[in-house]
Amino acid sequence: MTLQAPSSVIMVRPHAFRSNPETRVDNAFQSVLPLTDAEVAALARDEFDAAVARLRNAGVTVHVFDDTSNETPDSVFPNNWFSTHAGGHVAVYPMFAANRRRERRWDVIDMLKQDYRVQDVIDYSGLEADDLALEGTGAMVLDHAERVAYVARSKRADPVLLERFCTHFGFEPIVFDAVDAAGAPVYHTNVLMGIGTAYALVGLGLIPNEARRSTVASRLAEPGREVIDLSSDQIANFAGNAIELTGRDGPLLVLSARALASLHDDQINIISRSADLLPLDLPTIETAGGSARCMIAGVHLARR
Repeated sequence: MTLQAPSSVIMVRPHAFRSNPETRVDNAFQSVLPLTDAEVAALARDEFDAAVARLRNAGVTVHVFDDTSNETPDSVFPNNWFSTHAGGHVAVYPMFAANRRRERRWDVIDMLKQDYRVQDVIDYSGLEADDLALEGTGAMVLDHAERVAYVARSKRADPVLLERFCTHFGFEPIVFDAVDAAGAPVYHTNVLMGIGTAYALVGLGLIPNEARRSTVASRLAEPGREVIDLSSDQIANFAGNAIELTGRDGPLLVLSARALASLHDDQINIISRSADLLPLDLPTIETAGGSARCMIAGVHLARR
């Protein structure tokens, strides 16, 4: 595994999945299916199980936790409430929507402590009482190798808390505004960009400030990465919501089938030079406004 591409992940199997009404206010990627809640939840579970099987077949270690609560419609997206870091560090985050705060579960942290080398857990979640949010690797796209945290400004990425995280974990923050085709702020940075080892996917056109756009592009390219510029249409199809993992035969770019279908041949060729593409079929889960990357919490820790 590389610093950027873990070989183990944590995923949460949902039982009451649905498009979360509490997050629709700022998540333009959400939609509602003309089905009952039970039908939507069943479809989401099937998609989840198929995704886990594909990842395991590719040699990725997947730790699955079941969520049986009826009060956590977004629990399938665990990357927002915790993250792990080389050297044995874990962060737990405060969430913006009240019902998302119920997704945190300490059995996940206990498993990490049991199976991996965990030196410390820094818990920021108490800052929810002050209406502060920093939604993990949704709000931040982390370059683990270059120690840079890319962050699109939003209600889900408080600047004071971001500075505190970056000081604790040794990242340099690069903050910018990003808006979608309708002019609405992008709610999470990880729908805008994904960083691999040898390439980066990013919707540069969604960053209106030319200087910040140039800074983001140049810093992504600095270690020799090829920067793949995504269109607003590709971003809307979740092409930026991808994660590089390490499988049995090397690096994988995990993304949704919808995202892959939106990529051009030249973009696919760039990725394929260093990673195999692993598409997951997620049409129901994507109605909640997140895709493959949101479902996967990478484990950047050494095994015991």
